[in-house]
Amino acid sequence: MPHTDQFDFIVVGAGSAGCVLADRLSADGQNKVLLLEAGGSDRSIFIQMPAALAYPMNTKRWNWGYYSEPEPHLNGRRLHCPRGLGLGGSSSINGLVYVRGNPYDFERWQDEDGATGWGYADVLPYFKRAETRAEGGNEYRGGDGPLSTTYGTLKNPLNQAWLDAAQQAGYDLTEDYNGFRQEGFGRMDMTVRKGTRCSAAKAYLYPARKRSNLTVVQHALARRVLFEGTRAVGIEYERGGSVHQVRASREVLLSGGSINSVQLLKLSGIGPAEELKSLGIEVRADRAGVGANLQDHLEFYFQMACTKPVTLFGQANLLGKAMVGAEWLFLRRGIGASNQFESCGFIRSRAGIKYPDIQYHFFPMAINYDGSSLATEHGFQAHVGPMRSKSRGTVTLRSKDPREHPKILFNYMSHPDDWAEMRSCVRLTREIFQQDAFAPWRGREIQPGADCTSDEAIDAFIADHVESALHPSCTCKMGAADDPMAVVDPELKVIGFEGLRVIDSSVMPSITTGNLNAPSIMIGEKGADHVLGKGLLPRSNAPFYTAPNWESVQR
Repeated sequence: MPHTDQFDFIVVGAGSAGCVLADRLSADGQNKVLLLEAGGSDRSIFIQMPAALAYPMNTKRWNWGYYSEPEPHLNGRRLHCPRGLGLGGSSSINGLVYVRGNPYDFERWQDEDGATGWGYADVLPYFKRAETRAEGGNEYRGGDGPLSTTYGTLKNPLNQAWLDAAQQAGYDLTEDYNGFRQEGFGRMDMTVRKGTRCSAAKAYLYPARKRSNLTVVQHALARRVLFEGTRAVGIEYERGGSVHQVRASREVLLSGGSINSVQLLKLSGIGPAEELKSLGIEVRADRAGVGANLQDHLEFYFQMACTKPVTLFGQANLLGKAMVGAEWLFLRRGIGASNQFESCGFIRSRAGIKYPDIQYHFFPMAINYDGSSLATEHGFQAHVGPMRSKSRGTVTLRSKDPREHPKILFNYMSHPDDWAEMRSCVRLTREIFQQDAFAPWRGREIQPGADCTSDEAIDAFIADHVESALHPSCTCKMGAADDPMAVVDPELKVIGFEGLRVIDSSVMPSITTGNLNAPSIMIGEKGADHVLGKGLLPRSNAPFYTAPNWESVQR
C-alpha cells in the first residue's frame, strides 16, 4: 500500500467492468485510482489457454463457488453459479464467447426500462471503442481497442455441417452477428489474442498497472462502503486478517458483479429495509430493488452421437491432451488456442417474436460446459436456451458477515412461457440435426433422446438437465430516479447518494440476447465517461436488422 490512504477513485472488483474503469480513470496520469480485488493473480496456463476454460471455472482459487438455493421448479436442484475471483473476474474464467447482444435489447433499455441514453445508437460507439477485431474495424466493429476478438478456424467439419443444416432447415446465415444482423447462423467471436485468452485484465489492467497513479490491492475483501451523510467517502476492507479503511475524494465505484455488488450495498445499509433490519444492519436507504430482478440464461445440451472419429473426443485421452497442450505451449496454435465454440446461431422461437430469443453454441464434442461429464464416445452438441426468460430471482444476505455467501434464488422456470420456449428449443434443434448435412456424421440422439417428444417428456428432461448459462445479471437495475425498483440512474449513480455508482452487469435493467462479457465491458467503457464527466461519444447512425416478416413467420 502507498503511504496515503486517500484516492480520487476507489474501484471495488477487478472484473470485466472494473478493469476497464481502472484503465480509463487512470489514463490521464493524474487521477489517483485504487482497485480492490478479493482474489489474486490470473497468471496461470489454465486461464491463458482457451481450450482449458473448464479448469479455472471449477477451481476455488479463481471461482467464488456460488450455488443457487434449491430451485423449486427444477426438482429442488442447486445450480452452479461460478463467478470470477481474481484479476479479470469472470472474464478470466468464462467461455471466451464475445456476443454484444441484439440492438433491440438496448432499445428496450431506453424505451421501456427507463435507461435514458442507453439505446443502441448510444452504446455501439462504446462496443467499438473497446474492441480490436482481428479482421479489422468497420461501421459496427472496433479496430484499435484494448480487447482482442477473433474467429476460430472452423477446421472441424462438423462446424460446416451445422451451418449447412441450418440453411437446409430454412434459416439464413449472418456474416456477423455482432454487426448489422444478429439473426441467423454463422461464425462465433471469441476474446482471444495470439492464441491466448484476452480477459479484461489482459486487455485493460496489464497496461494500466504500469502507471504510478494506479494502485491494485489483491486479496482485499470489501466489507462496507463508508459514508458521511449521504455521500460515499471510502471503503472498509479486510486483508490478511486486518481491517483497513481507504478514502475516495471523488467517487466509490462498485464493480463486483451481480452477486457481490448487491452484497456490498446491503452490508452498507442500502437495500430492502426489512431484510437489513432482520440482520441487525443499520438502514441508510430502503431500496427494494437491491438484489431483486435477478435474471439469467438457462441452457441444455442437445447431444448427438457421431459415426466418424472427427470430434474432439479423440483428444480427450492423456496422450491427446499432452499433444494439444504442447502445440499450444510452444506455438500458441491448434485446438488449445480456441474455446471450440466456433459456430453458432440466433433464431426466433415462433412467429410474432421481433428478434432472436434462442441462442445456439455449437460444440464438436459431447461434454458438459464445466467439463464434469464427458461422453464415452464421439459426439457433438448444441448448447441451446431461451434468451428472455420472464422468471425473476433474488440475491439476499444470509448474515452481515461479508465472508458468508449470500442466498441466490434464480426462481428458474417459474413462468409458464419459459416452458413453452424450452419445448421449442428441443423441437427446433432436433429438426436441424435431422437435416441431410448431418447424414454422414449423425448417430443416435444421446440426449434428450429420440423418444422425448411429448410436452410432458420434454418438461421432465428440462427439469432434470437444464443448467445455468452463467449469465446472472440485473440485480441493481438502472432506471428512472422515481422508479421504486431502480437502484442506479442512467448515469449509474446509486439513487439517493452522492459519490457512489455501480458499474457492472448488475445495472442491466433486462438481460441481453447472448453472453454477458461484451456488454459488461461496454458498461465499463460508457460508465467511465459518465464518471469523468468529459462528454459521451457521438451516437452512431448504423442501421440494424429486423426480420421483414417477423409477425407472420418463424424463419
